[in-house]
Amino acid sequence: MTQFPIGLHRPVEHPGPLPEAADAVIIGAGVIGVMTAYHLAAKGLRAVVVEKGRVAGEQSSRNWGWVRQMGRDPAELPIMMEASRLWHQLQAETNEGLGLVQSGLTYLAKDQAALERHRAWLASVEGSGADSVLLTAEEVRAKLPGCTLPVVGGLHTASDMRAEPWQAVPALARAAVRKGAVIVEDCAARVLDVQGGRVAGLWTEQGVIRAPEVLVAGGAWSSLLLRRHGVDIPQLSVRASVMATDPMEAVHEGGALFDDLAFRRRVDGGYTLALSDAHDFWIGPDAFRHFRAFWPQLRSDPFGRRYRAMAPKGYPDAWGTARRWEKDDETPFERMRVLDPAPNRRWLTEARQRFQAAWPALAQVSVRTEWAGMIDVLPDELPVMERHAALPGLSIATGTSGHGFGIGPGYGRVMADLIAGNDPGHDLTPFRLARFRT
Repeated sequence: MTQFPIGLHRPVEHPGPLPEAADAVIIGAGVIGVMTAYHLAAKGLRAVVVEKGRVAGEQSSRNWGWVRQMGRDPAELPIMMEASRLWHQLQAETNEGLGLVQSGLTYLAKDQAALERHRAWLASVEGSGADSVLLTAEEVRAKLPGCTLPVVGGLHTASDMRAEPWQAVPALARAAVRKGAVIVEDCAARVLDVQGGRVAGLWTEQGVIRAPEVLVAGGAWSSLLLRRHGVDIPQLSVRASVMATDPMEAVHEGGALFDDLAFRRRVDGGYTLALSDAHDFWIGPDAFRHFRAFWPQLRSDPFGRRYRAMAPKGYPDAWGTARRWEKDDETPFERMRVLDPAPNRRWLTEARQRFQAAWPALAQVSVRTEWAGMIDVLPDELPVMERHAALPGLSIATGTSGHGFGIGPGYGRVMADLIAGNDPGHDLTPFRLARFRT
């Protein structure tokens, strides 16, 4: 079984050095951080990304690789439609292997209740321009020949795409550098430099960088850093386990979801598999702090995740993880350069068995690699995307709740315009942090 492609074993590609000053500093080199830097640099602004480990080392490379409009919250859909256009532009511009393929994505309905949920989503986005359509059972079977899953219909979006996360995000980072952005790996953020009641820069393990704008796009680590500065976000993290098969006979050229089995074709000829609703959640201090905010979600799906008492040492919400530190202290971010959780192999075995059973005529499905990532979630599964009014110069982009990869180029463009003082072009009211207090 091969090693996951991105980790501390991967040589540093962007060593710096850290500049003395910038127009904007971005914390976190995931897809949103990288794409914000790309769009800022395209405007002629000096953008610097600091990354405690490796570009895309965490969830931006560990997701399913879906680039989907289908099933999006109506608040996100306009930004996702923009992101889809940007993916095509980026593919042409980078001239690198993003693995981008417009092969369509499909939700399969196992019963009439599931089909009605798909119908209700279609009604909620009527007039948006989305090309999603309902399928009959016969149309679903035509798209998945040989499949024995019991389906009554489905929802299909022909314009949806797939891409290879661990190839795409590093390639997008290189595109940002070519635009003029600076990325510094092995450079953990420590504390914001606040002077006169506003952001003046950022203290890092490599020293201070002066900048009037700082964006926190640190994924599962964002709330830990922000709380250090009195900004409270009801953000928790869950572990999602994923596997990649060896190359095999094609059963569906795009991606599909049936009940809680998710799969999608990869450019190497294998499939990425996961149980979509199976997550591990470690109970820590933030779980108690934000219990009330998450209670509706917990009540509606009490057993959609496995509860564990103590996170491994150094995880963002582990009991022993430091919550306070100063600019000269070693921080939790330096102690955990890349959050690389071990996968839940029992759930991955179940995913492989379900996939195999769906196509009994296939040869034995063999595993190339398995991995897990920590998904940063918010109670309504929408992110926070804003300039934070209480601390001028601070912007926040976090909590994409497991669907940030595909929409990342769109959110990067939106955040770049917010930081530059321009109209973001979309209604961002649903993404304000204040929604959790109203």
